[in-house]
Amino acid sequence: MSDLKWWQRGIVYQIYPRSFQDSDGDGIGDLVGLLSRLDYLAWLGIDAVWISPIYPSPMADFGYDITDHCALDPVFGTLEQFNRLVDEVHRRDLRVLLDFVPNHTSDRHPWFLESRSSRDSPKRDWYIWHDPAPDAGPPTNWLSEFGGSAWQWDEDTGQYYYHAYLKEQPDLNWRNAQVRAAMLDVLRFWLDHGVDGFRIDAIHHLIKDAFLRNNPPNPDWRPGMAPARRLLRVHTADRPQVQDAIREMRQVAEEYGGDKLLLGEAYLPVDRMMSYYGSGLTGLHLPLNFHLIFTPWKAEAIASLIEAYEAALPPGAWPNWVIGSHDVSRVVSRIGPDQARLAAMLLLTLRGTPTVYQGEEIGMADVPIPPSKVQDPREKNTPGLGLGRDPARTPMHWDASANAGFTSGWPWLPLAADCKTVNVASEREDPGSMLRLYTALIALRRAEPALSAGAYVPVSAREDVLVYERRHDGSRIVVALNMAEAPRKLDQVDEGKHMLLSTHRVRTPGSFRDDPTLQPAEGVILTARPARQIDNRTILPPDSPGFSPAG
Repeated sequence: MSDLKWWQRGIVYQIYPRSFQDSDGDGIGDLVGLLSRLDYLAWLGIDAVWISPIYPSPMADFGYDITDHCALDPVFGTLEQFNRLVDEVHRRDLRVLLDFVPNHTSDRHPWFLESRSSRDSPKRDWYIWHDPAPDAGPPTNWLSEFGGSAWQWDEDTGQYYYHAYLKEQPDLNWRNAQVRAAMLDVLRFWLDHGVDGFRIDAIHHLIKDAFLRNNPPNPDWRPGMAPARRLLRVHTADRPQVQDAIREMRQVAEEYGGDKLLLGEAYLPVDRMMSYYGSGLTGLHLPLNFHLIFTPWKAEAIASLIEAYEAALPPGAWPNWVIGSHDVSRVVSRIGPDQARLAAMLLLTLRGTPTVYQGEEIGMADVPIPPSKVQDPREKNTPGLGLGRDPARTPMHWDASANAGFTSGWPWLPLAADCKTVNVASEREDPGSMLRLYTALIALRRAEPALSAGAYVPVSAREDVLVYERRHDGSRIVVALNMAEAPRKLDQVDEGKHMLLSTHRVRTPGSFRDDPTLQPAEGVILTARPARQIDNRTILPPDSPGFSPAG
């Protein structure tokens, strides 16, 4: 355990700041609001807060269209407030990660305004400009992630510029040495302000084909899929030179000591994701692994994913797992509330660093957004395809008061109808709640080195029951997850195992020992010995009078 970095032992908690806590009544979350909730995060037991973009922005894409990478948008707060937040986070022995958006800027960024001013501008090559095709149309068939062509015509200079996302988000040219130097200085600016690392946005998009070759058609595309997936992104994403850019970012992180963390967003197949680890001190610490989100929720499929991912990891690479984010449907809405409890147990007992998205720990679901209240530009550009991200970005539920305690004003997105019951205050008092399950799982993970540092050993995956072991220094812990909607006899493990925890709200340890049958959508954690008390969190042995399924 002592050989592990903080981020290998820890849990990362993603905060979408617009929706976390509002302090001034404008309906949008801010840094002062976040500061007021730090004690909750410390109580929850996470180790690092990752804050989605808070930089100055016209908000065409809600903070991912940036006009200054080294400042704060007034809607969120001031640099002085940010510095105080960092200090208070560190005082609670937590870490701060910022979103770093290197692929693009806002079209209102001073760099782009200068680049757009003339073909002879010193910053013309800071972005990707090109003459029209012979038919006067876009230079290539490249498509925007948000729908339509990825090329935008500029009448004044008679060329197109490239944007992987919105036309308001022109892509930087990372082949330009001045661009690379400027963006690396952005990392240094925030590291000088005390941050502990970065989640790097859209890292696989950084480099585009120098010869501007057309992307080939996607033979697997079907109606209803995102329009951008009509083409395979052979020439616009995951180019080999991306690794050079990552190596330079890692070098900057290493300048500040060996404990700064780089997470990378790259939606890629498992085999391609592995190259983003690099070798030695050249790659990301954790290329974010989103595959649990998109793998069918079946024991056999999940087992195959885990084993393929573990087998593909380069020597010394550390795994990580994600079940939700601000970009995808919430896990409760994808698989249902009971199965979401299983997903929590899976996430927090697999080998590697888990990432928890705000609200997952209380079981928040997607919120239907009426057309008149849609904010997400992706939904506006591709209506009717279910690609909108607003449903997963609605405000956090803190209590049963007006607007769930999020704001005294009018929230920027509607709140869920169940916010009176699905909220932090209510669930802290309910031993069977999702929140209490999360705190018990996190506490158990801290108490048992096998769960935080041990090896992953597959046991079985049949009849939709997934069983695996975590082993460390002679200790063995068994995790069994019944993903079926029917009871399943657990005969894959040795007799005499003690139950440490169940996702079932009324399960008692004695009943499981007498009849080791998993109820529908039940997960259990078993061991050959009682657990112990660590870090002031009691993980009760199964025969203790006060034991409950929520810990």
